[in-house]
Amino acid sequence: MSKKEKVTGKVVDWNVLKRLMQFIKPYKWQFIILIGLTLLTAALVPIRPYIIQLTLDNEVANGDFEGLIKMISLLLGLLVFQAIIQYFHTYLSGWVGQYIIKDIRVKLYKHLINLKLSFFDKTPIGRLVTRVISDIETLSDVFSQGLAAIVGDLLQLFFIIGFMLYADWRMALVSLITFPIMLFATYVFKEKIKVSFNQVRNAVANLNTFVQEHVTGMSIVQIFNSEKSELKKFESINKEHKKANINSVLYYSIYFPVAEIISATGIGLLIWYGAKAALHEEVTGISIGMLIAFIMYIQLFFRPVRQIADRFNTLQLGIVSTSRILNLLDNKEFVADDGDYAPEKFEGKVDFNSVWFAYEEENYVLKNVSLQVESGQTIAIVGATGAGKSSIINLLSRLYEINKGEILIGDIPLQEFKVAYLRKQIGVVLQDVFLFSDSILNNITLGNKDLSEAKILEAAELVGATKFIDKLPGGLHYNVLERGAGLSVGQRQLISFVRAMVYNPKILVLDEATSSIDSETEEMIQHAISRMMKGRTSIVIAHRLSTIQNADKIIVLDKGEIKEVGTHESLIEKNGFYAQLHSMQYKAVV
Repeated sequence: MSKKEKVTGKVVDWNVLKRLMQFIKPYKWQFIILIGLTLLTAALVPIRPYIIQLTLDNEVANGDFEGLIKMISLLLGLLVFQAIIQYFHTYLSGWVGQYIIKDIRVKLYKHLINLKLSFFDKTPIGRLVTRVISDIETLSDVFSQGLAAIVGDLLQLFFIIGFMLYADWRMALVSLITFPIMLFATYVFKEKIKVSFNQVRNAVANLNTFVQEHVTGMSIVQIFNSEKSELKKFESINKEHKKANINSVLYYSIYFPVAEIISATGIGLLIWYGAKAALHEEVTGISIGMLIAFIMYIQLFFRPVRQIADRFNTLQLGIVSTSRILNLLDNKEFVADDGDYAPEKFEGKVDFNSVWFAYEEENYVLKNVSLQVESGQTIAIVGATGAGKSSIINLLSRLYEINKGEILIGDIPLQEFKVAYLRKQIGVVLQDVFLFSDSILNNITLGNKDLSEAKILEAAELVGATKFIDKLPGGLHYNVLERGAGLSVGQRQLISFVRAMVYNPKILVLDEATSSIDSETEEMIQHAISRMMKGRTSIVIAHRLSTIQNADKIIVLDKGEIKEVGTHESLIEKNGFYAQLHSMQYKAVV
């Protein structure tokens, strides 16, 4: 997320609101009822002062006790009815809002998990987390405190003005003399608090980013004795956060007392005019009951006016968040899943024909790569860091799309396969194993309920993982910590082996799969790997050349180009790139 995201522009972007309304369609009837309740709530507000006016001018003035009891009963009934309507209005607005937020969050997350990896390469994770969590939470305020509340407040103002004009237009004009001053004060407050809200959001974003990064990289902070310097940075960011919040508190502490003074001034003018007219009968038609009713009207009138600036800023923040969410939903960087080929028998033959690939524009990491892997054959790909080895795997699984050339599996172009079917046939074990904070079982199945525990244990037995899984409390149901903390590097790698093998893939890809494993563990799983490779097309990427000497074919990559192809023995005899790599590793071991 950028350090400064400004909240500017129109208060209400009708195009954004129109698109937001699409999410209301599944709850159309609830929304219609909510509109009706909003209208009814606003209409009920000015009735109470009117009943009090009638009671004072008729029943109280004439000493009608029975009539007084009836009017009090009517007033109590109105209050109870108003409370019931208010309950349903508040509950239904929250209910509709939360269901819409749930739908938007699911839609957004579903959209995210289907985007290309290239999108995540160029988009900061913090920004995406903000969209899915913070922006959607801000969006929820549009329903609970923004749009619905503003509509209700405006309707309430119209109804109150209507009652006031109906009762006495002269008293109404006196009551509203201070209204332009209140509007001006509210506008100034709205502009100031908008800037303040923006500062607070930026401060929160900076604080969250700093804490997230430094908690994740705490080992680096401590290893290099940077605790004091990092604490100073944190204190500086935290100070900006405090300053931003104090500014917003300052504006509130100024505005609301000013609003109270303006409101009290309006009431004072009303009492002066009304009391003078009622007591001295200078103006006909004005009674004590009307005067008291108008005092209540003006109190009811200025209450939503004081809140409306806050609500408009809430609405604007919600609209800005909605715009960001919609921009993300408009991103169509999907892997094209136009193929429908999903044969019962998957052939493991792989062909790369003159493949060119770049992560960014024409900065190619693979240049005119052509290689062939026969079904059931094992090939190894070696080369220095950055040679393009992992890119070959990414292209085979269609995590990225090639720029030029063609990739075939069983003589069928990769694009003709259904993506889900294709990835199910390719088992991948990566060097950096990622485990979620969940059970071992769920880390293996990843939510696939078709995988039974028996099948998982069978795969675990194949790779030799049952020995340590059985010793854990709960076995497969043991909850690993975040990123697999609490398990050794070798144990995490073995779990990734099980995760790949449980689907019985036809193509097995091992990307530096044994580089993080100690010698004892490596020896244990090498036998398992040989069993895993039986009957499968296997592509092995390794820095340790000792693990690939029995491969049917070794491909040497350098700067995205294939330099050599052959067996271990033939490449050693050739005395080229591979022989040089082998010699360097042999010296390092000796």
